[in-house]
Amino acid sequence: MAPGPCKQWLDVRLPARYKAALAAFWLTVPAAAGAERVAGAALPDEARPVEANRYRVEKSYEETLKYYKAVYPPGRYPRKTIVNQPGVKAVHIENPDVKPGGWEGLNVYELNGETRVFVLVSPKEKKSRR
Repeated sequence: MAPGPCKQWLDVRLPARYKAALAAFWLTVPAAAGAERVAGAALPDEARPVEANRYRVEKSYEETLKYYKAVYPPGRYPRKTIVNQPGVKAVHIENPDVKPGGWEGLNVYELNGETRVFVLVSPKEKKSRR
């Protein structure tokens, strides 16, 4: 009986399949894994602090949005255009899993040709109502 196509696949040794799966995993890990984080929110590698929770990004506005689309998929992290006028563009990215002290959202904006990211941080404790 001649070996069929299934027999050939089963002849691949376990370590070879393991290495292939491991290589596929490392190739698909997003670049954000080593990125800087503020209150749990990922920032692009090119982000430099300007003020508290505000960062200037060396990438263009479109490249920054592409980065955030890969890190925070639009299906899970809703987006809302804040403003889109000549010279000013801004998008808000909402975090659906807000934790006390974590990031509520990100405002990605371009003003005068400069791209910036503002991290909105939720309060550490919720105020009690009396």
